[in-house]
Amino acid sequence: MELEKIRYDNKIVKAFIIATVIFGIVGMSVGLLAAIQLFYPIFNFDLQYTSFGRIRPLHTNAVIFAFVGNAMFAGVYYSMQRLLKTRMFNDGLSWLHFWGWQLIILAAAITLPLGMTTSKEYAELEWPIDIAIALIWVVFGINMIGSIIRRREKHMYVAIWFYIATFVTVAVLHIVNSFEIPVTLFKSYSWYAGVQDALVQWWYGHNAVAFFLTTPYLGMMYYFLPKAANRPVYSYRLSIIHFWSLIFIYIWAGPHHLLYTALPDWAQSLGVVFSIMLIAPSWGGMLNGLLTLRGAWDRVREDPVLKFMVVAVTAYGMATLEGPLLSLKNVNAIAHFTDWIIAHVHVGALGWNGFLIFGMLYWVVPRMWNTKLYSTQLANVHFWLGTLGIIFYALPMYTAGVVQSLMWKEFNPDGFLTYPNFLETTAKIIPMYMLRAVGGGLYLIGVFIMTYNLIKTAYAGKFVANEEAEVAPMVKASSESGGWHHVLESKPVLFTTLALVAILIGGIIELVPTFLIKSNIPTITSVTPYTPLELHGRDIYIREGCVGCHTQMVRPFRSEVQRYDPKFGEYSKAGEYVYDHPFLWGSKRTGPDLHRVGAKYADSWHYRHMLTPGDVSNGSIMPSYPWLYEQVIDKSLTAGKIKALRTIGVPYEQGYEDVANADLEKQAARISENLKMEGYEAAPEAEIVALISYLQRLGVDIKAEKK
Repeated sequence: MELEKIRYDNKIVKAFIIATVIFGIVGMSVGLLAAIQLFYPIFNFDLQYTSFGRIRPLHTNAVIFAFVGNAMFAGVYYSMQRLLKTRMFNDGLSWLHFWGWQLIILAAAITLPLGMTTSKEYAELEWPIDIAIALIWVVFGINMIGSIIRRREKHMYVAIWFYIATFVTVAVLHIVNSFEIPVTLFKSYSWYAGVQDALVQWWYGHNAVAFFLTTPYLGMMYYFLPKAANRPVYSYRLSIIHFWSLIFIYIWAGPHHLLYTALPDWAQSLGVVFSIMLIAPSWGGMLNGLLTLRGAWDRVREDPVLKFMVVAVTAYGMATLEGPLLSLKNVNAIAHFTDWIIAHVHVGALGWNGFLIFGMLYWVVPRMWNTKLYSTQLANVHFWLGTLGIIFYALPMYTAGVVQSLMWKEFNPDGFLTYPNFLETTAKIIPMYMLRAVGGGLYLIGVFIMTYNLIKTAYAGKFVANEEAEVAPMVKASSESGGWHHVLESKPVLFTTLALVAILIGGIIELVPTFLIKSNIPTITSVTPYTPLELHGRDIYIREGCVGCHTQMVRPFRSEVQRYDPKFGEYSKAGEYVYDHPFLWGSKRTGPDLHRVGAKYADSWHYRHMLTPGDVSNGSIMPSYPWLYEQVIDKSLTAGKIKALRTIGVPYEQGYEDVANADLEKQAARISENLKMEGYEAAPEAEIVALISYLQRLGVDIKAEKK
């Protein structure tokens, strides 16, 4: 049989690798700054563009989509060509994908510090960028599916299965979660409201972790770990079970982020059941990876690539056991909204994603530059610094989470909260925040060492831009050879369709009833839409990233009801959020819950609190917001906001947009006058006045019903 000569495209892989390293340093540096801000608020610099609420989403987006995303594309482009025995479908599409993705990252880096955000976790980018993401993702998909169709390898290796599932699922998740009604070029409102918005967001949020941070990296594990170990994958049959069960079950688990909230109980229960079921396929994949190293464990002690990969797979196993355990209601009641969740997330991010990326880079770069790794010793130093960094990061956060939760829930013998002042619980864990920053610093130093090592490796070799290979032409699959799955692997379009069906089932069953059955969200007649001034204030709250530290969800626990609504004893109800576009339930309490803060304090208290938090709450780690007192709201946007919200179901009367600013000015004048009587000057149009109006509105509708 005559062999065909092909040339693998290493230039595109090189570009994604360079982007990976650069954005890894940037994203982790921003994360370290955010970590320091939590015990030294002075590092917010009293600047709106560097305040914690704005740089936290910058950090998460930079690490997830810039660092992990670029590394994913590098791994996919490198491994796919060799597994399919073909060059990528189209070089032009490859480069359109690369530059399009970098421009999206640049847009995120500009807009997020400017406060242009939807506030939805891992989906903060505004609607024009969402459209760009969808288009570039389609470019990636066309290039990938085109390469699979014209492959010279008859059957698709397991890594390709995971790449296919990643493409189809992320496309569905992103499009469904990104339905928004634009107001301006960089302002929109979520199409969904309240409970429905929360369900869609965490259906997306959980599965963005599943299908952006997990499935493509499992595909990379199945390629790079056997290559580095020079061993075949332990079990082909186990990989089949691992793949199909994982992608089917994962999509159901999103509601476990919303336990004890206003989400209907049936949806919460579905999330719990399928989360527990996830342990089996997840650990099946972990064991398939670790058992691939049978007979090669002696090399693990010597080879830094294998060290990184072994710890990565182990961290994957730890995170995918802990996640289902955290979905149990009795565990979730303790852990949710605390730093325990931060520890859990970072075991996955730093251990699973980070270490697998480092192992891949140390293996790929010497081969693409046709040389040896510059320094194995430096790679080992990086490994131990990274490992210590994870330990110093995770253990303090686990400790902080447990301490937080126990302090929140502790009652004295008289039946009152032992720590009624939320700030007491925050002050107690400040030393843990300091240790967390030490861990992040160690991890980042390791990345700098790796960068130096890879640069020296590249300089020592010569880059092979087009790697030549000889392959046999593909022979058509025989329908009776290799079993049913081998036959399925020979039909990539059918395979992709079945993967799409597998991930759609759970999403449809969870989402559709929540939207169509009205009893899931009982009506509360006293709940009314936000006034124009409150609407502006809510948008300022979103812009400043307040949701990153404050929840708006009083759960049905005695401790929370007594802490947040002692007068009326009301936990949060689904009907209270029907006009919330987007929902603002939050996922972490660095500060107290705010859903019942309305009318709790005087306007002057909020005025002072936003200007100098430490003067109002001694020891507060909240940054100050001096720009709110200088900047004014843009009343020209009021009409557009009213019309946009009416379009998606908020019952503002027809024509109200024409008189909305008159109502705005009356309410602003009242608040400004209240402040003046208490000795504080604020122009009625100042942003602080709008924000105060929003904070004073929170929770008062249901209180009015109780009177």
